[in-house]
Amino acid sequence: MEAYFDNSATTRCSAAAADLMMKVLREDFGNPSALHGRGMAAEQYIRDARKKIAATLKAKEKEIFFTSGGTEANNLALVGCAMANRRSGRHLITTSIEHPSVENPMRYLEEQGFEVTRLGVDRRGVIDLQELREALRPDTTLVSMMHVNNEIGAVEPIEEAAAVIRQKQPSCLFHVDAIQSYGKYAIYPRRIGVDLLSVSGHKIHGPKGSGFLYVREKTRIHPQILGGGQEGGMRSGTENVPAIAGLGEAAREMYDHLDENREYLYGLKQRFMDGAAAIPGVTLNGPAVRDGAPHIVSVSVDGVRSEVLLHALEEKGIYVSAGSACSSNKPSVSRTLKAIGLENRLLDSTVRFSFSIENTAEEIDYALGVMGELIPVLSRFTRH
Repeated sequence: MEAYFDNSATTRCSAAAADLMMKVLREDFGNPSALHGRGMAAEQYIRDARKKIAATLKAKEKEIFFTSGGTEANNLALVGCAMANRRSGRHLITTSIEHPSVENPMRYLEEQGFEVTRLGVDRRGVIDLQELREALRPDTTLVSMMHVNNEIGAVEPIEEAAAVIRQKQPSCLFHVDAIQSYGKYAIYPRRIGVDLLSVSGHKIHGPKGSGFLYVREKTRIHPQILGGGQEGGMRSGTENVPAIAGLGEAAREMYDHLDENREYLYGLKQRFMDGAAAIPGVTLNGPAVRDGAPHIVSVSVDGVRSEVLLHALEEKGIYVSAGSACSSNKPSVSRTLKAIGLENRLLDSTVRFSFSIENTAEEIDYALGVMGELIPVLSRFTRH
């Protein structure tokens, strides 16, 4: 049996999205910037995808800008807005548990003379709104915060954070990294006060190399890729029409069944966490089942290195992750696990299980059975 539990790294592309992409690749292959019929047909796919995505956010179609994925969307939001608004201030705020695609642009901006404040989190991985309030200053121009943490599934209070920002520093922009939450939650950025929102296609059963950035109308932001002026001048370069079409279709599918999909995932998560908690030596990190995202579970096994457990599970057809798949090919000490105060002995003994709507209860039970057999054996080789 095989059980793929690394869906926060990437999901399988849905059949509908893949079929639509193949049609674009083989039949409607024109350049969307061309003025002839084939070009106009290609452009229509982009318009259709933009319409589908805008509907999921209750946003305007012109507020959706397609990118190559979540990393580019985050970089465009952070560097683009910081540079566009630097005359108003050079103070930025983020959190201590951000994905490298936010943390590393923040470090780059520090090198460019910006000051960055990183908010702490509690044992669940959640920020303190009072700390955010106290961190906001007259020269704060941007706050960037993930909605769902990619390692432990912590859910940040983005609506409450937006209210704090609007009250304390109304001119400050608010960016949300929704890469792990889009497709799991209803998110209406304009309604709750989010100015920019990043999404990646391959986390929602769309293709790799696809994503978008929501940019609230009239937000000051500098493009980071210059050229022919595609995407309203926000992101030049010939659009990846097949990927954009697939992304739009995947978004439609996820939001057509949003509530039932989320409940199904919570059911899988509850089943897994209940079973894992009963295995000696296992620690579950982060929030309780319903307090966290429906699809992410962080598991530490005392005395067993992450890579050892990962490969032992792989030999049984169970695929999990050690840390963020986006940070490097080799797992390193997690900033998130350190931030929540995880004991040092567990920092390099932690793996992530992440589920999708394609997983089954049978796969959960299979994984739990394998873990129940493997962990006592692996623990015999505990480091001293």
